Amino acid sequence: MTVLDARAETNRVRRWIGTHKLITVALLVVLAALIVTPILVIHSQRVALERACSRRGQAVDLSGCSLIGADLTAAKLTHANLTHADLAAADLTATDLGNANLSGANLAGANLTRANLSGANLTGADLNGADLSGDYYTDLTGANLTGANLTGTDLKRVYYAGTTCPDATNSDDHGLTCSGHVGGA
Repeated sequence: MTVLDARAETNRVRRWIGTHKLITVALLVVLAALIVTPILVIHSQRVALERACSRRGQAVDLSGCSLIGADLTAAKLTHANLTHADLAAADLTATDLGNANLSGANLAGANLTRANLSGANLTGADLNGADLSGDYYTDLTGANLTGANLTGTDLKRVYYAGTTCPDATNSDDHGLTCSGHVGGA
């Protein structure tokens, strides 16, 4: 191999590396866009939902919506209409659902740890296997659980006061608990 041949080969290799670096960078940019775009879309949808839900004097209407597996952690959904909404396996950790209408809603397997459900209407709601455990209590003060399905739901970390139990009795009459009064669900 001559010096000219060696230089030509070196230049060919440099061009090949340069071309493939460009292709590699382009592929990384496309891959990053494919990963980041859904995250940004989910974040923007969450922000839009929270803004819609936190307008003063207005309650969001999500009745009948499918929110299966949705991450609504710490969302402000006070006075929201979630009648017959499907929130199965949704993450509602620390979500403010005070005075929300969740009648007939599917909350099976939902994470309701530290959720505020004070004054919420949970009439006929399905809370089968919902998670209300955790370090802090889930607030059910003044909530209506008439006919709610609480099968498989851990109710040890729940705060009751003036709560209508699933059997339509009042938690105040049972020492601030609905334990033993989940029949009729």
